[in-house]
Amino acid sequence: MMPGQPSVLPLKAMHAGVAPAWWPPAPGWWLLMAAIIALIAAVSYWLLRRHRRRLALERWFDAELAGAASAQDQLAALSALLRRAARRIDPQADRLEGAEWLRFLDVGMMPPVFEQELGVLLTEGLYQREVDDAQLAALRVAARRRFLSWMGA
Repeated sequence: MMPGQPSVLPLKAMHAGVAPAWWPPAPGWWLLMAAIIALIAAVSYWLLRRHRRRLALERWFDAELAGAASAQDQLAALSALLRRAARRIDPQADRLEGAEWLRFLDVGMMPPVFEQELGVLLTEGLYQREVDDAQLAALRVAARRRFLSWMGA
């Protein structure tokens, strides 16, 4: 090489790099997968507990009514269960009587159920000699729905 002349380096053609492998994923992806799995596990656990609680409350409700021998005993059990559940909403609710109690039972229910015939059966059925079985069955369904909603099931 002569002095004053720039040196020329022999350059080779560039080659495209190799794409990174898809496995194993980067640490950030592992953390994301762990967070998703933990979230799914937490939601599943919560749903399972909620389902078990609802089943336990349904069994309790049914057992209380199964222990009642007559229609009047069933009405008394329904009233007691509803008043117990009402205390979860308002601690003074179990002291309500008559139309106030029926209005309280209907709060949030669409359409109102207890201010109609079923409420009359609930409040006055204990004092009747004969209780219509169809109305009692309808009251049982409405009371169960109200009971479960107030008990958080």
